[in-house]
This record gives sequence, C-alpha cells and structure tokens, in this order.
Amino acid sequence: MAIIVDIDVELAKRKMSVGDFADAIGISPANVAVLKNGRAKAVRFNTLDAICRVLDCQPGDILRWEPDDEEL
Repeated sequence: MAIIVDIDVELAKRKMSVGDFADAIGISPANVAVLKNGRAKAVRFNTLDAICRVLDCQPGDILRWEPDDEEL
C-alpha cells in the first residue's frame, strides 16, 4: 500500500502506550495495531480527528504517501 501510517513514531515521541492511546481516541488496541501495521483499508474522519486531537498533530504528521514498487 502506498499510504504509510506513522502513528508509532508519534506515540514514541510522546512516550504513550498503545493502550493509553486507544482509550484516549475511543478504539480498541487491536484496531490501533491495524492502523500502525498498515493493514487498515480506511480511516473514518472522526477517528482521524480524535487521533490528531490526542497527539496534537496534523493528519500529514501521521499519514504519508510513497509510491508502490511497481509505480517506480
């Protein structure tokens, strides 16, 4: 997938655990793992809003695009 999710980087900067983060944004730790590991197919805007609010960041701080290998 060409969209990279950098939640783990932002959590590490803030020394925040996945469990605490999941509680703060209102989703399960398993769903946070799906996001972190790049297995998510979609992110709801209200979830993205909660992520940005809790991490005090912009969507571009946690989402970035990279071309797939076949696009190079």
